Amino acid sequence: MKLAFLGGAKEVGRVAIALRAGGNFILLDYGVTVDQEPLFPMHVAPKDVDAIILSHCHLDHSGATPALYVRGGKPVYGTSLTFELSELLISDFIKIAGYYLPYEYVELQTMMYNCVNLNYGESAEVKGISFKLLNSGHVPGSAQAILEADGKRLLYTGDFNTRRTRLLKGADLIDDELDAVVIEGTYANEDHPNRADVERDFVNAVREVAEGGGTILVPAFSVGRSQEILCVLYAHRFEHPISLDGMAKEASQILLRHASSLLDPRLYAEAARNAYWVEDWQDRRVIARRPGVIISPAGMLKGGPAAFYLSEVGRSDRNAVFLVSYQIRGTPGRELLDKGACTINGREHKVKASVRRFDFSSHCGASELIEFLRRLKGSPTVYVVHADEENSKLFVKRAQEEVGLKAVAPNVGEVYDV
Repeated sequence: MKLAFLGGAKEVGRVAIALRAGGNFILLDYGVTVDQEPLFPMHVAPKDVDAIILSHCHLDHSGATPALYVRGGKPVYGTSLTFELSELLISDFIKIAGYYLPYEYVELQTMMYNCVNLNYGESAEVKGISFKLLNSGHVPGSAQAILEADGKRLLYTGDFNTRRTRLLKGADLIDDELDAVVIEGTYANEDHPNRADVERDFVNAVREVAEGGGTILVPAFSVGRSQEILCVLYAHRFEHPISLDGMAKEASQILLRHASSLLDPRLYAEAARNAYWVEDWQDRRVIARRPGVIISPAGMLKGGPAAFYLSEVGRSDRNAVFLVSYQIRGTPGRELLDKGACTINGREHKVKASVRRFDFSSHCGASELIEFLRRLKGSPTVYVVHADEENSKLFVKRAQEEVGLKAVAPNVGEVYDV
């Protein structure tokens, strides 16, 4: 068994890992880094790929996959929910791209035609490589993959979270003996605060602004974070209007059809029904001026209806902008946190509203990553991905010194024998 790291090594984004065994070739994710211009993984010839396993819908894991369907098809495995959400996100990516993409809608449609739905725990096999998916607790439908070939067993965590949230249960723990694990190290340098404390502080802050007659903008990722915030507010019996806008509406509708995949289907269904789903620009202008909460993408304020709401809500110190998603350096959300102002699509926004960030992360923190490694059986070699260079090296050091496992921070393009 050989592993080739085509992207996502010592970087966050464009995750792509190739597994070769017995002359057969499976891709674990094939994502894209969405920046000023997208950054794709190393090229692979589509004809050489026997199958793809998609861990979850986020573009940094799924966004390059349609490029493998320019000519012909091959099976892509994942959960049915991952595929529906991936289609939504990739369609939007194609629509808003102001640059060349190596595929169009027809390739996305071909990809969707070749989807093979797997439930958690269900096994499949491609040319002597067997695998099964387990819950990863990251976003709805997300999965870890355990693969076996050539007498070796490998775990690919994808993005994962071992803590329960309002939306999802934590990641499944692995009972199998392993020879290798490819694991994310996004937060190898920090722990997340207690989730119950974050929820309480968030709801108290939102309630205080609304009771003072203010409007709260909550920029949130369309998939996962928007629906979690809906559930948090409903579970805490928030009394003021809650509005949902942008692509979060389509994602929320998909989750209503897959509510059994969530921790508490009834809570989510009631929270979604309790919210007002914004219909048009007239709606937006009205709700931007009334007390209550507006949940809207983009989570980092890079676009979407949230950009319009910021221009309205940001004008008054009676209002608030509460960020609930990670803010990458160089994004308007991070700029707003650091400077109290930001530029979106060339327009500067000076914000008088109060600005805070609440840590609703859907990734494991540093202590949880180490504890996850401690629980693994066997003596697997650890390959760290989905982390910047500093965190990759830090996680490798801790895995070696604290857990006693051999660990590597690969570079893009490197190949390893398992």
